[in-house]
Amino acid sequence: MNNKGIKLADIAVIGLALFAMFFGAGNLIFPPYLGTNAGSEWLTGFLCFFIADVGLALVAILAMIKKGDISMNGITGRLGKAPSIAINALIVLCIGPFLAIPRTAATTFEMGVAPIFPAVNSWIFGAIFFGLVLLLTIRPSGVIDVIGKYLTPVLVLCLLATIIIGVIHPIGDIAAVSKVDTVKEGVMAGYQTMDVLASIVFVIIVISAARDKGYTSQSATMKVVLGSAAFAAVALLVIYGGLAYLGATTSAGGFENYNQTGLVVAIVQELIGGYGVLVLAIIVFFACLTTAIGLTSSCASYFSELSKGKVSYTKIVIITTVFSYVVSNFGISTIISIASPILSLLYPVVLVMIVLTYFDKKIQNNNIYIFAAAAALIVSALDILCGYGLPFGFIKALPLSELQFSWVIPAVIGGIIGKFVPYREKSFSLRKLELDGDAE
Repeated sequence: MNNKGIKLADIAVIGLALFAMFFGAGNLIFPPYLGTNAGSEWLTGFLCFFIADVGLALVAILAMIKKGDISMNGITGRLGKAPSIAINALIVLCIGPFLAIPRTAATTFEMGVAPIFPAVNSWIFGAIFFGLVLLLTIRPSGVIDVIGKYLTPVLVLCLLATIIIGVIHPIGDIAAVSKVDTVKEGVMAGYQTMDVLASIVFVIIVISAARDKGYTSQSATMKVVLGSAAFAAVALLVIYGGLAYLGATTSAGGFENYNQTGLVVAIVQELIGGYGVLVLAIIVFFACLTTAIGLTSSCASYFSELSKGKVSYTKIVIITTVFSYVVSNFGISTIISIASPILSLLYPVVLVMIVLTYFDKKIQNNNIYIFAAAAALIVSALDILCGYGLPFGFIKALPLSELQFSWVIPAVIGGIIGKFVPYREKSFSLRKLELDGDAE
């Protein structure tokens, strides 16, 4: 199929699918919390959040398409076999049982269950939630596709209605708040969504969807994905921006004691009332359930393939759900605090690889990748340790440190040094899905 045959309807359908993948019920907790902490600077914080979340995720998708290697190793393969496996495994664990899967249950409990059924504790709810995840992941049911198909639009419509009400009748004045570093908080909130990491998996689904509709050439695929990405980005911009604004309208006071999930519930209750909280609870439950099922299945598939079938899909599903169940009971605030240093360490390495992937065909020496990634990793580690009080304050003097990008210049220097160090080993790829050339 040539470029002239591309249909806007196909772009819209794939764009909606991409939007649904990026927009999870768990993600809606970050923009309002950022808004209430940033106050009058909410727009600056939101833009930093949007760039660190959606912007970088779309960059990752386009980098893999440009390279033509549509697999997780399309980003990390040139680091070598062992580092590539280590980073890919850590990515899957982060969007799996370490952070993202437990967060779905914790978000559902704190946002949907605790406000309505305060007598139910997280261990009881978690057993029910992950029992369903286990059952429906091992034995997938068509009902999950139906729930995901209809509940995501309903969730979005409910949020849009809430945002419109909040714009017409603001909760309060937007106050000047000086207690946070707005730029830092925006970037860190963007990291916490883990959409950049997830995008490395999502791109495979997007490319398959484009191919199923007949767009098999690289040029046609690029055009469809670009259009779909723009569609999804605009939709996310509206939803996330509106949620950040709603949070900002609570900055004058009265909402200081809420955590991320509690703030969303409080905002909905303030604007719509108890029925709104009930509807939100039901939708969030099913939205988080479908997300948890998808992430559990992806995690089990990856590690089963990595073990070459020595560890079965079913066993990994069981291990993943049990581990996620335990972690989910730590609570959303604890999970987020645990995630922060892990993501601050992992993101710079992934971002370096994404940027270098754009120049993959021009880079012959793999040590450029290795040295750049190593420099980013070391500086990020020192920055994290500095935050815990260790004597690495010089990191804060590096360029771009105020934007949480102190690792950028060291990574550039590392890449330059790596250019002059010989490297002979071939790059690594477990499974490579290449895009066709421009032949129709």
